[in-house]
Amino acid sequence: MRHSYRPVPSPKLQPELHHPGYSYREYAPSHHLAPYIVCYWTMEFQPGAEKQLHRIIPDGCVGIIVDLLSSSCRKAAFVDGLATQSEVLHFSAARSMFGIQFYSEAAGAILKSPLSALTGHHVFLEDIWGIEGPLMVEEILAANNVSAIIKIVERKLSQILDLNDMPASSLVYKSMQYMYGFKGNLSVKNLAEKLNFSERHLRRAFDRELGLSPKEMLGIVRFQSMLQDLYRRSYSSLTDLALKYGYYDQSHFAKDFTRYYGLPLRQVAKKG
Repeated sequence: MRHSYRPVPSPKLQPELHHPGYSYREYAPSHHLAPYIVCYWTMEFQPGAEKQLHRIIPDGCVGIIVDLLSSSCRKAAFVDGLATQSEVLHFSAARSMFGIQFYSEAAGAILKSPLSALTGHHVFLEDIWGIEGPLMVEEILAANNVSAIIKIVERKLSQILDLNDMPASSLVYKSMQYMYGFKGNLSVKNLAEKLNFSERHLRRAFDRELGLSPKEMLGIVRFQSMLQDLYRRSYSSLTDLALKYGYYDQSHFAKDFTRYYGLPLRQVAKKG
């Protein structure tokens, strides 16, 4: 199954900000895990004369992040919940990270925890998986390369899925498929009508499962869909881009972008 939603991480949009010692790469999951996982990623940084800026932006996803330089299997891995605003990290010491990026509507089957308990928080993997978390991390820290790490992770995640049958598609899962299909350019009222549920029922379901509102998730999906156009340069002007995503007020468009990215749109938009 090929997923229609592909978030764009900020390192891809502003490569000119990268110092020589900084590297960000993505790796595709196996076909079996593709409905659950956007990608695996690595981030490496070796310090030089300057600090390295690393911008984190909302993507509608959750992740497991492993610090490959950690001396503790119990403290090396944590789950990163859904983000609703940008965050900037400044690296000055060496970093080596491995991440698993999950689609929010499918992550619960693997994490075995409602995402509402994780939103806006970093929770140690051990607190969610118990001893299984540090055991997987121990294998990861002993691996020699990224390919070996991915094999370890895929084996573990496949085992979890085999032991925990995916429940019938939830209301949130179905909602997210509509959001992806419309690239977030949809009102909560329209979404509720398509699902034949009330807006109130929809909001309760999102709050219970994800810990944020359908309106917020629509905004994030729309933002990320627009970033895809920016990344591919598939737009003729910023005005046309705004109209494509339902913004008829340029100031509203600019304000939303700055809120999610943390920088003005014109500063990030690629120059043709």
